Amino acid sequence: MKIGIVGLPNVGKSTLFNSITNVVAECANYPFCTIEPNVGVVPVPDERLDVLGKMYDTEKITHAVIEFVDIAGLVKGASKGEGLGNKFLSHIRETDSIIEVVRCFDDSNIVHVDGSVDPVRDIETINIELELADLETVNKRIDRASKLAKGDKKYLVEEEAFKKIRQTLESGKRAIQTDLTGEEQELVKDAFLLTMKKILYVANVGESEIGQPDNEYVKKVKEYAKNEDAGVIVLSAKIEEELSELEGDDKAEMLEALGIKESGLDVVIKASYDLLGLMSYLTAGKKETRAWTIKRGTKAPQAAGKIHTDFERGFIKAEIISYDELIKCGSYVKAKEAGLVRMEGKEYIMQDGDVVEFKFNV
Repeated sequence: MKIGIVGLPNVGKSTLFNSITNVVAECANYPFCTIEPNVGVVPVPDERLDVLGKMYDTEKITHAVIEFVDIAGLVKGASKGEGLGNKFLSHIRETDSIIEVVRCFDDSNIVHVDGSVDPVRDIETINIELELADLETVNKRIDRASKLAKGDKKYLVEEEAFKKIRQTLESGKRAIQTDLTGEEQELVKDAFLLTMKKILYVANVGESEIGQPDNEYVKKVKEYAKNEDAGVIVLSAKIEEELSELEGDDKAEMLEALGIKESGLDVVIKASYDLLGLMSYLTAGKKETRAWTIKRGTKAPQAAGKIHTDFERGFIKAEIISYDELIKCGSYVKAKEAGLVRMEGKEYIMQDGDVVEFKFNV
């Protein structure tokens, strides 16, 4: 799963990306420093794996991962090719969802591309460019569906769906806010509309503001996000960069000094995972303890297919116990003796934290 990190130039986007991935994207105080997207694959924090690893004396622990893409900044007119507009739009089209970084601090030493700090204006600059690009795509699809509708009634439904989206975009809203039927959603999926992607706003505040009440900039971002049903996370990209260089006790001491339980990056990664409607089931053993990423609502055979296609093709049953019940029992053997290990069939819908062993025959 790919998540694109976007933002206007000099809002802290690349600093945040560096912190998340420990991949050093060039970071400098001038626009368009990031020209080609940087990509980093990041483990999803999951303390359950460490606990299971000790229980099974496992040799290897493998976390679920998310791919983050640091995408070049944009300016007004990106949808018309201004700045790095065309590259920006093509790179963001390839992602599954968006993290939009907005600057929520004053600093006279850091140039703002629009001359002043205004996070809502920054959000609207980006969103308008995405909406304009989508409007162009939607108009093309309406024309195409209208021509094809003469030979296939399916295209009448598609034409109507895109007209609904056009109405939403023209009213200044994102495509994802359009009320579409299940059939219509399927028909518009292959348009890869930019504003159909879920969004998470990251309010980048000053170092001294962590652990403090929201400043006025952050309050405005949260108010704006409410109307879009989008999430907001507050962090200091600069502090996160410092935290990313620490490990173990040193990191724990800094978190304690800051008065926070976990880094903003851990919160961002977990929130990104939730944003995409993902969850993890777990497998555990001597050789490896691992988290496997699946969509919420996935049935057991399809979940088994994540490990190997043979597991799905020859699926017989799944031996399952919830992580919490397993930990209470202290071992898989004791859990089985207590009758807590369940046998589930093809219609079972997997739950987050299921510890599972699949039985299959090919």
